[in-house]
Amino acid sequence: MTLVKLCGLTREKDIIAANELKPDYIGFVFFEKSKRNISKEDAAILKKKLDKSIKAVGVFVDATITFISDLYNEGIIDYAQLHGHEDDDYIRALQDKGISVIKAFKVTDESGVFEAENSKADMIMFDAGAGCGETFDWGFLQKVKRPYFLAGGLDTENVTEAVKNLKPYAVDVSSGIETDGKKDPDKMELFVSRVRTINM
Repeated sequence: MTLVKLCGLTREKDIIAANELKPDYIGFVFFEKSKRNISKEDAAILKKKLDKSIKAVGVFVDATITFISDLYNEGIIDYAQLHGHEDDDYIRALQDKGISVIKAFKVTDESGVFEAENSKADMIMFDAGAGCGETFDWGFLQKVKRPYFLAGGLDTENVTEAVKNLKPYAVDVSSGIETDGKKDPDKMELFVSRVRTINM
């Protein structure tokens, strides 16, 4: 069964929609260059409103270990998702603090797949880039043995094909459930329902 992560939530209405849909994960982006960047204070408020059954993932790009561990210790995030140049030593430092790590890998050829499969992270993610909203050649993933999150350009139109053909551990969507740069509850619902229909 493929799980669902709805990423880049920034508003209370996003949380309300998520609580109704019950995805497995939601994501808060802590990266100032992202248009979905959220402050620690705002994320803390939203996390308190989030259904306890939904895990919150903090998305980071070369953040300090202290910043991530503070968010974790304060109960704002349950996982750390890394999109920068974080190496295995960095990952182990987070794990030593009790934080489960999802490490994202940009897939342009098979070398990215090999690197991901050998990562020390608790979970891996394949993406086209850091929130670029574009897909990549899924053919590179056909031989992957390790469970993975699939991200990069997923939307309500292509997620059915992705889940049927690749059977990823989870699918991760952000721009694909937005209208005019904001989360769209109707698209969120359609995305989740299409994944769950395949799982039935």
